[in-house]
Amino acid sequence: MGANWTQLPTAATARNEVALTIDDGPDPDITPKVLDLLAHHGVQASFFCIGEKALRYPELCREIVRRGHAVENHTQHHRHNFSLLGMGGIRRELQAAQDTFSAITGQRPVFFRAPAGLRNPFLDPVLKHLGLQLVSWSVRAFDTRLGSETQVRDKLLRGLRPGAILLLHDGHAARTSTGEAVILAVLPALFEAATLARLRFVTLRHALL
Repeated sequence: MGANWTQLPTAATARNEVALTIDDGPDPDITPKVLDLLAHHGVQASFFCIGEKALRYPELCREIVRRGHAVENHTQHHRHNFSLLGMGGIRRELQAAQDTFSAITGQRPVFFRAPAGLRNPFLDPVLKHLGLQLVSWSVRAFDTRLGSETQVRDKLLRGLRPGAILLLHDGHAARTSTGEAVILAVLPALFEAATLARLRFVTLRHALL
């Protein structure tokens, strides 16, 4: 199978850059709060959004881009059987999402992340046809499974180093025991640690420079 980013390119790593990637949005409750946190800390992020959610909340996608972040392709429907689809099914999912995000934001996604990171040999030719770069992660905090702010934060901090690609989730799927969105609970500590380590958060697109 084709190239898959699990860390940032060498030049970005040498610049002490890291990438925060946020999957499964946009969400009308959580995304605005995440955007405010990012703005408060001067952080840029890449949002891997789902096309059908973007159609429900198009203004949120436009706001993500307005604030200097990037909206990337996480398929149109986030099908759990995505890795079992043939080439035609994969092409329809990715093309529909490309068209959705382009129409809403005026920007065509450059990167793609598969649901749960699962893929098959049919994906690579579709990515090449659409001009998309596949991205996974170097640090997966399992925020949708652990439900523990402390455990998720510790996983992120252990993997925080130049070139890291960090994965968190938007919306209500990842909640602490008190009901708070995990992403909102862990981001301040993550940003503080990055500042102390002289790391700079950039979008994946910036890392291409």
